[in-house]
Parts: sequence; C-alpha cells; structure tokens
Amino acid sequence: MPHRFIRSLTGKNRTREADIQLGVMLAFVAGAVNAAGFFAVGKYTSHMTGMVSAVANYIALNRLEAALTSFGFLLCFIAGATLSGILIRWGKSCDRHSQFALALLLEAILLLAFGFSGSEDSSVISVILLLCFTMGLQNAIITKISNAEIRTTHVTGLATDIGIELGHLLTFRDKNNTLPRYKLKLHGSLLLSFLIGGIVGALSFIHYGFPATIPLALLLIIAASVPVLDDLRGH
Repeated sequence: MPHRFIRSLTGKNRTREADIQLGVMLAFVAGAVNAAGFFAVGKYTSHMTGMVSAVANYIALNRLEAALTSFGFLLCFIAGATLSGILIRWGKSCDRHSQFALALLLEAILLLAFGFSGSEDSSVISVILLLCFTMGLQNAIITKISNAEIRTTHVTGLATDIGIELGHLLTFRDKNNTLPRYKLKLHGSLLLSFLIGGIVGALSFIHYGFPATIPLALLLIIAASVPVLDDLRGH
C-alpha cells in the first residue's frame, strides 16, 4: 500500500533500506534545486566549499561587502541545518511519528515559496539565502537519519568515498567482502541520482522558470504526509 511505503520512507521507525530510498530521492531533489538555483541566480547554493572560497577570495581582493554577503550565505546554510536538528530532536523527545517528516514538510514549503513567488525581478541575494537555507535543512535531515552515512546536497564526499571503495576492491580481491561493494553501490546511486536531478532541474528551469521547483515541493509533501497525519490522528 502507498501509505505504508511512505510511512516506512519518512516515519520514525527506520530501516537501512528506507534510509537509502529516502537518500536517493533527496539527492535527486538536491541536484534539481542546485541546477535550478544556478540558472536563477548564477550560484550553486549547496556548494559551501565554494562559498567559503569566495569569502577568502573577496577578502584577499579587499571586497569586504561581497565577502560578508558570501559569509551570510554560509550562515544561512548552517541556520537551515540548525533548524532541522531542532525539529528532529523535538520530534524525538515527543516521540512523534513525524520527527523527520516535519523538516521535509518545511523544505517543501520553502520550495513552494521559491516556485510561486520567484520571478526574474526577484532579489538575487534573497533567492540565494532561501536556497542555501533549504539545502542546509535537507542535508541535516538525511545526515541525522542515516547517522552521517548519507549526504545528498553535494558530491565531493561521495566521489571521494567511491574512489576509496574502488581502491579497496582493486587491492583486496576478497569476493566475500561485501561492505565496500555495498558502499560503492550506495554512493554511486546517490551520485547518479544527484546528476539526474541536476539535468531535470536545469531543463525544467529553462522551460518553466521558477515554478520548476513546485513538483519537487509536491514530492516532498507526499513523502512527509503519512507520518504527519499519523500524529494529527494520534496514532
């Protein structure tokens, strides 16, 4: 039944399989949002390594206002992750079914705000702040759910892990060693999902503009719906 699958996907009772399924879905969303954000404002809003590098470069060039702006983007990403952590800890303390779904629902609301209110005349800074906050929120969700095994908003760590696992497999040819194979499949799936999401997000923004994020928001609303309804019904 669809509601049972959704409950297993975002509910409080977790399995490794559900963590992977949610991670792959969120990697797709992150790739799409990152690509759409680039077409909207010319920046990859989940790329905090780039943001910190920009701060350093602007300071070196004595462009302090630009450095402060980029630092603000970093703080916004951190603020999103902070709020996600607060929501999850509150949900756990209250034994909520929606302890993870609430943060997903908030992410969906933010993407709807981007899709409905965004326009070519929107403030570039406000759009970047919104998307950085959203990506921080999302990355913290899956990080908490998977005990930091899965990340979805950037692929530097994924690419590194894939390289390490390939090196392990090529060096130690133990057919019974399933852990590197499992991790290689996991991280490869996340990277591929991010890539496909990026392609879909870029093409969607080219054709539809800011409303391209509305289907992504609806996907997250569906994913969060059953645990939230369980709490509302007192189940």
